Amino acid sequence: MPDRVTEIAMFPLGSVLLPHMPLPLRVFEPRYLAMLGDILGDEPSEFGVTLIERGQEVGGGDVRTDIGTVAQIGSLDTSGESILLIAQGVRTIRVDRWLDDAPYPRAEVTDLPDPEWSDDLAPLLERADRLVRRLLKLAEEAGEELPWPPDIGLDDDPAAAAWQLAAIAPFGPLDQLDLLRSTSIERLLSRTIDLAGEAEPLYGS
Repeated sequence: MPDRVTEIAMFPLGSVLLPHMPLPLRVFEPRYLAMLGDILGDEPSEFGVTLIERGQEVGGGDVRTDIGTVAQIGSLDTSGESILLIAQGVRTIRVDRWLDDAPYPRAEVTDLPDPEWSDDLAPLLERADRLVRRLLKLAEEAGEELPWPPDIGLDDDPAAAAWQLAAIAPFGPLDQLDLLRSTSIERLLSRTIDLAGEAEPLYGS
């Protein structure tokens, strides 16, 4: 069966959203307010998130990556001048074609298969968990402000926990984009371990 291509609203950002991770956003640009007006009637209300490789989040004219994550809106706060929302990464997508802005970015995308968990990967998950938490602790001791504490809890589902470990590690956006491209949990965990090992000397360990 051929892959199903769907049209979806897109929200390019300067950061990478990985599956099973929350995404807080403050929406104030008119084009994205229009986007919310169009998708909030859908159930579930979803939009795609891709990394901006070059350019800025505000104003358009950016260069975007060809892989991203679908974000599902969970809550909205409309009490202020801008809208505050919290969405959750739910699945990865490939961008097949960018469409004209209307007035917000849109694209034709294909859902990518969810990498499957195998119990054989449990030792790899345990090693990745240990290294990422050690890296977070080193970064914390170095005075770096981090969005995630070293003792943060993870999902009980091991596949979700693998994505979350990749997301909470203090890696740059291009490294996280590399992790997002993983087509297997084994590759995701192995790359997380490798990147954590490469980053650790930066904190004097």
